[in-house]
Amino acid sequence: MPNWTPFRSGEDPDPRFTLANERTYLAWVRTATALVASGLGLEAFGGDLLAPAIRVAMAALLLVAGGVIAIAAFVHWISAERALRAGRTLPVPVMAPVVGVVLVICATVLVVGVVNS
Repeated sequence: MPNWTPFRSGEDPDPRFTLANERTYLAWVRTATALVASGLGLEAFGGDLLAPAIRVAMAALLLVAGGVIAIAAFVHWISAERALRAGRTLPVPVMAPVVGVVLVICATVLVVGVVNS
């Protein structure tokens, strides 16, 4: 039975690098899951902390960011695996700035909401 792989070109990289790439992917998936859970939790249990329109907007931002991060994590995992197999430089992750911006926005809105309540 042939060894099936979705990567048709290049050499198998050192398994440690492949496993490290997989761990990084899973860490980003955990981050995406946390963002989705935060958005759901904010909407379900946010109560009177923020005005309803702001709470819904912030929950939507967290939910969308979680989905975007999940997709970007998968694309980055595939790109990194292909780069490892081809001996190329690894791609730059674009997810960290997205998470940073989302968290700064949410933290700022929450600080304003808590101070004004």
